[in-house]
Amino acid sequence: MTSILTITLNPTVDLSIETPEIAPERKLRCTRPLTDPGGGGLNVSRAIAALGGNSTAFVALGGTTGDRVMRLLAEAGIALFPYPAPGETRMSLTATDQSTGAQYRFVMPGPDWGARDVAKALSRIARAAPEDGIVVLSGSQPPGVPEDFPARLATKMARTKARLFLDTSGKALHQLMESKAQPADVLRMDELEAEELAGRKLPERSDSADFAQSLVQRGLAHAVIVARGSDGNVLATKDARWFAVAPKVDVVSKVGAGDSFVGAFTLALSRGKPFHEALQHGAAGAAATVTTPATDLCSAAMVRRLLPHCPVEPI
Repeated sequence: MTSILTITLNPTVDLSIETPEIAPERKLRCTRPLTDPGGGGLNVSRAIAALGGNSTAFVALGGTTGDRVMRLLAEAGIALFPYPAPGETRMSLTATDQSTGAQYRFVMPGPDWGARDVAKALSRIARAAPEDGIVVLSGSQPPGVPEDFPARLATKMARTKARLFLDTSGKALHQLMESKAQPADVLRMDELEAEELAGRKLPERSDSADFAQSLVQRGLAHAVIVARGSDGNVLATKDARWFAVAPKVDVVSKVGAGDSFVGAFTLALSRGKPFHEALQHGAAGAAATVTTPATDLCSAAMVRRLLPHCPVEPI
């Protein structure tokens, strides 16, 4: 199996609680908090581990909360490549209103980074990148990390033998489109991000495929994935376009669904699966995760059950 390195610059300790009703100006009696290591790359590593694979997590950690993340990763059996963060690791909170099922997610910003912190992290990542392996950058960027970090990382990885998978959004995604960086191997975004980047609605699967393929032709990546939510997922390369159906499941929590897609997709590719089969695994991984509560992710058993319900077809 190809080695996998995930990158998380802005990790968190995810706390999940439930309360009978969320209302202002009153004490809310909550359940005991469930605790997980969080942040995009760490969730990708957790999903890979849940599916029977292995990865190493490059993660920036600081302070007592950072120590807690290290313990949680060790308990999960995830190999760690720690990088000293310039401040205390953040915490995040997911609160569920039991009366309605609505979830409220409170996300903290993380410590401030300086230019030297960024430069050192890029150098460390390049040294940690597995030869002929896969490097996955996923999740938000902490304050101070420039918007062009994914583009700079793409250029850095082009000098190594590692393949780069990017799951990014917002200004960083726009910066990637405007830069002249080396193409990533895989770039993923959700439907809203794709529409914002395109400057128009993408109502049909073929519209998403057209846009994804246009990004390939512009040199952003060799393959582009657009997640269309409950409809499914589109993947386009220079010569092919595929769509994986999202199975119908009861949604409990959407937390970590996108990261589980990336984890299952990456693991499938690392095991030698072609793009269209990896897309099917990603769709099953995301669907399995939304059936679990709070910050729980997918399970191998559920992914196996859902795979037949995620047919892939060319567009």
